[in-house]
Amino acid sequence: MMSQEQLLASIVLTLASLIIYQIATYAQQKWQSILLNPMLVTITVLAPILVSANINYQQYMQATQLLNFMLEPAIVALGFPLYLQLRNVKYHWKEILAILSLGIVIVIIISFVATMALIAIPEIAVALSLKSVTTPIGIALTEQEAGDSSITAFAIMIAGFSGALLGPRWLHFIGVNSVKAQGLAIGSASHVIGTAVLAKISAEHAAYSSVALIFSALLTALISPWLIPLMQQFYS
Repeated sequence: MMSQEQLLASIVLTLASLIIYQIATYAQQKWQSILLNPMLVTITVLAPILVSANINYQQYMQATQLLNFMLEPAIVALGFPLYLQLRNVKYHWKEILAILSLGIVIVIIISFVATMALIAIPEIAVALSLKSVTTPIGIALTEQEAGDSSITAFAIMIAGFSGALLGPRWLHFIGVNSVKAQGLAIGSASHVIGTAVLAKISAEHAAYSSVALIFSALLTALISPWLIPLMQQFYS
């Protein structure tokens, strides 16, 4: 049972999060600015408030359990566009798996090698090489490979927001206009956050982004346990 103070804190923090998010959503719709991404704005506004009120992350999560409960069906709902495009996805599944597998290998190698070349800290190199999957899987894999999971969590957040904010425009800029290619690129690099943004563009975008989100996580879990130790041996 919650005390009256805990119940009041829960109501205040939940309402504050929802109100800030809705205001940011309205502002983004009105001004069409990528910098007004509702999730980014909510974090930017809430973080200093929580720090000034001496409320840590665990306390905030405990107080906003209702929001966490609501997120679960919201994430599952991202699978609906995939269901609508399932026939097309099944037709290209071999190509999709091949492209995603190659992309994962390239990203892990480049991230690891670049980090070792710049700062030569293996724990951070492992953490940054696993930035393009969902947070729970990325953290679990990082801890398995003796990396810094806090760096992984931060890198995953940056990858999600940068892909969601800049990904679609960047892909158009470099001439990648295929809906399938855009969906696979954003989904594999920016996971749930990127997929949520693409869902606002079209159901086909969301379908291929969801495919990339799911299979990138599975393939990373299969590829990283042998690829990362191989690179660690090279630098040992």
